[in-house]
Amino acid sequence: MVGLKPSDVPPPLGVKMASAGAACIADIVTFPLDTAKVRLQIQGEKTAVEGIRYRGVFGTISTMIRTEGPRSLYNGLVAGLQRQLCFASIRIGLYDNVKNFYTGGKDNPSVLIRILAGCTTGAMAVSFAQPTDVVKVRFQAQMNLNSVARRYSGMQAYKHIYQNEGFRGLWKGTLPNITRNALVNCTELVTYDMIKEAILRHKLMSDNLPCHFVSAFGAGFVTTVIASPVDVVKTRYMNSPPGQYRSAINCAWTMMTKEGPTAFYKGFVPSFLRLGSWNIVMFVSFEQIKRAMMVTKKKIEAKN
Repeated sequence: MVGLKPSDVPPPLGVKMASAGAACIADIVTFPLDTAKVRLQIQGEKTAVEGIRYRGVFGTISTMIRTEGPRSLYNGLVAGLQRQLCFASIRIGLYDNVKNFYTGGKDNPSVLIRILAGCTTGAMAVSFAQPTDVVKVRFQAQMNLNSVARRYSGMQAYKHIYQNEGFRGLWKGTLPNITRNALVNCTELVTYDMIKEAILRHKLMSDNLPCHFVSAFGAGFVTTVIASPVDVVKTRYMNSPPGQYRSAINCAWTMMTKEGPTAFYKGFVPSFLRLGSWNIVMFVSFEQIKRAMMVTKKKIEAKN
């Protein structure tokens, strides 16, 4: 650990954009949990293959490895990394700048301002990254079995979706995705921000790895509780073929009437494990990248 105080490391925009690299690292580490979450979320919508049923996060992972091979856990990874490169750099990289814009540069912004900044950058990021998210989800939902016809193969998925569903297909589920990511973004960043500030203010820990770990873990749990219902609807609607649902609201209503309210929390455990571990890897990596780059910058300035 570098051991710098928060006030010593006001990172410029370029350093914040390094969060995309940290997000990619987090995505690679947690991707199997995300795939398990998607499989659990779409279960109950239809029976794809008789005899295959997922039970719990580790049961889902075990079943996928047994029936489809270990590589199936990383279906859609390339699209996932493409998503993070454009998504994380905007939603995390611009968060402090948007927050400062809303406050006019004043210190100690209110919770409302932080939530507004998080929602703003989350919506901006989704607008750019939506096609990559659609492709990622569809690959994750696709079974790699000889008895099941594959909808997509390789990165031609973008072309296939465009040819069959048009531009609307690539941006399918944008509204629930914006809602979901605005919730995730503002909850994740604001909660991390507030937990970390509270820990440092009460001197429970110093600004180092344990502090970042606890803050990220807490942010992951709160975010999962709030965003899970929208996440399930988003996944099902984005994965659905044309005509299955009239809209995202119709998808949510169908879930409620056919499967009950518990359907909105399908895949909660893998979602929490994934989001919690993703937050830990991402925020810890980001804090270290930020500190390392600032120390290097200070050394260069000292030599000059």
